[in-house]
Amino acid sequence: MTNDSDTLRRAAEAVAEGGLVVYPTETVYGLGGDALDPAAVERVFELKGRERSNPLSLGVPSVDAALRYTEPTEFAVAFARAFLPGPVTVVVDRGDMVPDALTGGRDRVGIRVPDHPIARDLLRETGPLTATSANVSGCGSVTHPDDLDDRIREGVAAVIDDGETPGTESTVVDPEARTVHRRGAMAGAIEAWLDDPPVDG
Repeated sequence: MTNDSDTLRRAAEAVAEGGLVVYPTETVYGLGGDALDPAAVERVFELKGRERSNPLSLGVPSVDAALRYTEPTEFAVAFARAFLPGPVTVVVDRGDMVPDALTGGRDRVGIRVPDHPIARDLLRETGPLTATSANVSGCGSVTHPDDLDDRIREGVAAVIDDGETPGTESTVVDPEARTVHRRGAMAGAIEAWLDDPPVDG
């Protein structure tokens, strides 16, 4: 188990060279590649065996960082500031820098700001990363590096080990549509906020 700067530096260097890394979050372990590089995004899909039509999320270190790559409404920004960092994926309009490869050609993208200091340190070093669980598609999410599938372990350049993660997956929500696409962590609080938002929508 480590969160030393050398490990983060090696992981960031691997991402800069087009490689993939496994990193901890407050939900499960994530599989990260440069989310703005279509070739790196393709490597993530290939390694996971994931359908290209099933979009990946964009991991960033803060809501302010997300605003550089997306075009959310004021309401969506208010929602994001209420729940991020946290185990929530917020679906908003993407900006021009976000490649079709990440979103499956859709105009919208899920934003993830992990509530995990190591993940955010890594994201500050690398820029946006793919935010998807570090498992082969169809298999269970990974809550400890010891449980990584050999295919994943052998296909990444670095694994950042921070021990066990909680395992509850993020809630996926489109605040503008007042729609929860996947109930996960904090789903009740999210639904309550959407039903009675403390801002003008």
